[in-house]
Amino acid sequence: MNVDDIVAEKIAAARARIEATKRRRAALQAARQRGLAHRHAARLRNQANRGDTPTDPDPLAGLCICTHAERCPSCTDTDITKETH
Repeated sequence: MNVDDIVAEKIAAARARIEATKRRRAALQAARQRGLAHRHAARLRNQANRGDTPTDPDPLAGLCICTHAERCPSCTDTDITKETH
């Protein structure tokens, strides 16, 4: 057995470890995705049963984009992309 054989064996062992790690990570990722899917499905099912759906579909609808403390008439619109102040 010469040095080239030893190096080739070490390279093969390292490749096998890398492949095993990739397979293990893929299996864990698949299990994680299944768990998340079950969790989200249960959350939506529970939310539908309780009736906890959000009442305001736009969370930014009531925000004033002005720099002053009071709301001005142009801030009463829900369009917060306006640049007119």
